[in-house]
Amino acid sequence: MHFVYIIYSSDKDTFYIGETSDIELRLEWHNSTIFKNSHTKIANDWTVFHLIKCVDIFQARKIEKHIKSMKSKTYIYNLKKYPEISEKLLLKHS
Repeated sequence: MHFVYIIYSSDKDTFYIGETSDIELRLEWHNSTIFKNSHTKIANDWTVFHLIKCVDIFQARKIEKHIKSMKSKTYIYNLKKYPEISEKLLLKHS
């Protein structure tokens, strides 16, 4: 199982979107110094904002790309507010 994850830093008021098979480990990495060249290096208070369970890495990468292409905080908030958006993404990219 793979996940598309959206994490949020309240300190910097910003989101990061990624994909992983181990969300707990990935969150730990984002809050440490492991990702030196990543956007997440700007903060160490990342928390999981939203998760989408995908069937495999290929589906996760397609959905991750779609969300990133939207370039919209409103879209990210709506993903959490309206679960049917995530459901439609899973169907579209299955």
